[in-house]
Amino acid sequence: MHPPCLDLGISFLVCLAWGVLANAQETSIAHQQPLPAVQVLEEGPCQKAPVPCVEPPPMVSLRDYDGPLKKPVGVFARALERKSVQQPHYKPGVVLCSLKVKDKFVLFVQDSSDPVTILSSGFWAGMDQVSDKDPTFGQGAAGYGKRFAANFGDQASSKFFKDFAYPSIFAEDPRYYRVARGSVKNRFVHAIGHVFVAHRENGTHIPNYSEWLGTISAATLSNTYHPDNERGVGSIASRTGYALIEDMGFDVLREFWPEISRKLKLPFRGDHEVEPPITPSPGQKQN
Repeated sequence: MHPPCLDLGISFLVCLAWGVLANAQETSIAHQQPLPAVQVLEEGPCQKAPVPCVEPPPMVSLRDYDGPLKKPVGVFARALERKSVQQPHYKPGVVLCSLKVKDKFVLFVQDSSDPVTILSSGFWAGMDQVSDKDPTFGQGAAGYGKRFAANFGDQASSKFFKDFAYPSIFAEDPRYYRVARGSVKNRFVHAIGHVFVAHRENGTHIPNYSEWLGTISAATLSNTYHPDNERGVGSIASRTGYALIEDMGFDVLREFWPEISRKLKLPFRGDHEVEPPITPSPGQKQN
């Protein structure tokens, strides 16, 4: 049995997801309404053609891993690479195709149900059990189950806000754009800077609202199912700071994962990159 407050938190996430999806559907329907007639000009040197986009290389499957600790490293790498993409370099001006609202929701579901998320929840539940964190949960199997549910709720709510809800609201791309070239210093600074600057769906940059608002929202929501959490702005600020530092570390790992993979003789997303077919932007005809 989950504590009632945990059920309340889950209900909140479900209702918010429903609202975001409904809003996206209304926007899509509005865009499909007939527009006033406009003059169609022939394409000339002064008219900009729609910018084409390409899909990122596919994810590496577990059977492709052939290095030390094949399966464990493969499971971890897939969780890492799921939110890692690399800007194509073989065609100047070409950008990666952005994620639609449904794609962001799928990303949230995949991240939340990933074995790494489940194992991590189990590990931290065990650590909390040993240190008697959240003493209201008690000890024994029942106490461990409540701590596991609470830790899983922490991770799922964080991914919900940062992978789906706020990226859909602000039209952000929740993925990390890997540089993969240049000096180590510049790449490191780029990785650290991702918590402050994100990509928009149209290829431009935007303050990373999803990272900050998502982290704060998840920390605030956790108070509803962690009965012994310290309340107040100071506690939320402290937990937000730790979460941001953790995300910085994962972004640095994402940036340098190709080099790590080569050392371990493991494949990675984008290895032996082949030029993919170009997907035309809306309104652009395929040849």
